[in-house]
Amino acid sequence: MNILLSVAFVLCWSSGFIGAKLGAGNASAITVLMWRFLPLAVVLVTVAVVMRSAWRGLTARDVTRQAVIGVLSQSGYLLSVYYAIQLGVSSGTTALIDGVQPLVAGALAGPLLGQYVSGRQWIGLGLGLAGVAVVTLADAAAGTGVAWWAYAVPLLGMLALVAATFLESRSRSRVAPSVSLTVHCATSAVLFSVLALSTGTAAPPAEGGFWMAVAWLVGLSTFGGYGLYWLILKRSGVTKVNTLMFLMAPVTAVWGALMFGEPFGVQTALGLAVCLVAVVVVHRGADRKDTAVAAARGEPEENRWTRATGPA
Repeated sequence: MNILLSVAFVLCWSSGFIGAKLGAGNASAITVLMWRFLPLAVVLVTVAVVMRSAWRGLTARDVTRQAVIGVLSQSGYLLSVYYAIQLGVSSGTTALIDGVQPLVAGALAGPLLGQYVSGRQWIGLGLGLAGVAVVTLADAAAGTGVAWWAYAVPLLGMLALVAATFLESRSRSRVAPSVSLTVHCATSAVLFSVLALSTGTAAPPAEGGFWMAVAWLVGLSTFGGYGLYWLILKRSGVTKVNTLMFLMAPVTAVWGALMFGEPFGVQTALGLAVCLVAVVVVHRGADRKDTAVAAARGEPEENRWTRATGPA
């Protein structure tokens, strides 16, 4: 089940880069994001009003915390990705900058969460970064005509997502995924609507391609990628979920080649293989470490399995 969730997460999260490219050809980043979240927020809030059981026991502090996480992980992160692509930064380069996230999260996991990364995991993280670099190096070098500061835009988004990840991991209250998704989407809908109205970009274009991009982003990226991100985070921890981010750049490259005719050569295939090896190394390293700790504490076999794979 964990493997299937990981595969689904990688595909759905990568679809966001493809959807951003689809939407960028029809409207501004703020317009696409407003219409991505506004109808979705209306549906989710309506469902929340009808089904209130998941909201019982939540305090105003819990909801506020989720709103802050939504601002960082949805509003800030997605706006940076969309705006970077709108500025001319390619989807592959954007994925490469996002690929640095596991190293940042891994370096901070120790002092912030006490989840120290083993030597085997660091090797895997290094391999993952190398694989992402192999896939996107040529694409980044070909980015002529793009302002230098445009490449800092997705970097800011990556840091916002890392901050949201640690803020969620440090929370002592368990919040249902449906609740967090509703709060995050509602917060993003309000922010992007205010931005769109204040800049005069709220009106959607009449082209059918715009609405196809919006449907793509809502179904695959929001429900699929974003929902699975927090689910895997709760089941497996920060290091594992962020290691899967290494696969986004090569998968996006493959997807772009099939959908948009972008070049896909030996270099991309090699990078994809290295990233797959990196994920295996990190996951096995984490499982062995957790199992060894459980054995040293004298925990029964079923508890060791829970520690190694995450709660059911």
